[in-house]
Amino acid sequence: MAETKEKSGKKIGQVTAEERDEIRFLFERKNGLLELSRSLVTVDKKTLENSPLYEKIVADLGKVSTKFQDWWDEKSVGYHWESVRGSHWQIDFETCDIYIVAND
Repeated sequence: MAETKEKSGKKIGQVTAEERDEIRFLFERKNGLLELSRSLVTVDKKTLENSPLYEKIVADLGKVSTKFQDWWDEKSVGYHWESVRGSHWQIDFETCDIYIVAND
């Protein structure tokens, strides 16, 4: 499930400001960890494998990704959002609107 500030696709619902803040935090945390992991591509594999920092990044990314997906799953069931094969949900962080958008 992707998030965006752009309105695209078909509006299928809305979440509360508190719920929006929850997914925004997870979204920003996940992106930060992904960026950090991408910055490590210049480090040789052996050094990475023995690095507690790398292990922490991987573990945190796994936890955040699970929480991120759980949020979408929980809200989609609770709000009865439309689900279409080959599509995903997006949130407009400014309006709290949820959209269904075809995958690229």
